[in-house]
Parts: sequence; structure tokens; C-alpha cells
Amino acid sequence: MSSLLEEVSRDHFPHPPATPEEIEEFERGVGWKLDPDLRAFYLHCNGARLFEPPPFAPFRILPLSEIERGRAAIFGADEDQWGPESIYAICYVQDGDYVMVDVSRQVDGRYPLLDGWKEAWRNKEYTWPLASSFSEFLAEALRSNGRQFWLDRHEK
Repeated sequence: MSSLLEEVSRDHFPHPPATPEEIEEFERGVGWKLDPDLRAFYLHCNGARLFEPPPFAPFRILPLSEIERGRAAIFGADEDQWGPESIYAICYVQDGDYVMVDVSRQVDGRYPLLDGWKEAWRNKEYTWPLASSFSEFLAEALRSNGRQFWLDRHEK
């Protein structure tokens, strides 16, 4: 993870780091703990824009203050009819779409990431897994040259 964070700082547009107190406040507010990858990222930078400066960044990893349930991010309503309460938007990828983290389960102590395609994200057929961890997602995103790398996997 450290080499990925160095690359974000060197070649992209990171925000200043979150403090341990900000992380603790965030975790109290949402009711779940950051996994090791997310904690390392937010202690290094409290959000970042990858590849392009604002407002054109194809990946905008949200600061802690902007992380919210996926259903609220996409539909503006934090109600069960709009999706599960355990899925949070952590990265904006243009046009109202997000990369989501599923905090209801872990793979090797890390939360998996999902595609938050706004047109169909509640439909399991279109809620594609993107990565088994934030570090895997970040590595793929940094290698993508700004493309949504997971779309290539699902083109028909």
C-alpha cells in the first residue's frame, strides 16, 4: 500500500491527511471501522483526485466528510427501498456513478468494492465486483490511465 500512496502523492492530486481524531469521529458516525487499506489511505490523504485536477478527475476518492451510503449518494434518499444500508460510496467516477465499499462483509480483513452504476446498481446482475480490497482497486485505478478499468471485464 505504501508504494501506491507514494504514487498518489507524487503523480496525482491528494488532499491533506485525515487526523486520527477525524477517522475516529467518522467511524463513530457511520458505525463501522475503516479496514487497514482505507485507514492507511485516509491517514495519508483525506481523499484524492486521480489523473486530472478538479473538476475533471476521472476518479475522485471522497474525503471522509463526503462518504455516505450508496443509496443516498445516487438517489438522494437514505431509505431501504433505494438499496442496502451496508454499501457506501467512496469514489466518484463521473456522471453520478460511484465505486462502493460493502461494509457488511470482508475478504481477508478488507472490504470488497463494487460498481455503483447509477442506472442499475440495485440490480445484482449489474452490481459488479471491482476489487477485493481498496488497495487492489487503487492499484488498478492507477494503472488505468483514467479509464474505468472494470468496464472492459463486463462488455458483451
